[in-house]
Amino acid sequence: MERLCLDCGKPVKGRADKKFCDDGCRNNYNNHLKSGDSSVINKINLILKKNRTILANLNPNGKVKVLKKKMLTAGFNFDYHTHTYQTQNGKTYRFCYEYGLLDLSDEEILLVKRDERLWLV
Repeated sequence: MERLCLDCGKPVKGRADKKFCDDGCRNNYNNHLKSGDSSVINKINLILKKNRTILANLNPNGKVKVLKKKMLTAGFNFDYHTHTYQTQNGKTYRFCYEYGLLDLSDEEILLVKRDERLWLV
């Protein structure tokens, strides 16, 4: 029985366990398999990077109060963050990389920046 390349369908010659006719077909096949996952990951990463940029622009000094409306106007997406941190007092900060935010009220948000030296611990 003749083996066919999984990518292009041409006959495969060589080892019995060979699945592709050449490296180009192997790369194309594997890239196609991973492309669905990559597009989702890329979209999420773009949102996270945009959120981080907005937080950095609104918080140049490390700590500031801003209106939620201002963040929304800049395009901040509150549904996406990298991690959360809960204080001993029960307050929950949402972080986008090293920039964090804490809801103070329905309208006001506290923005903070985590000291980069703490990331090395």
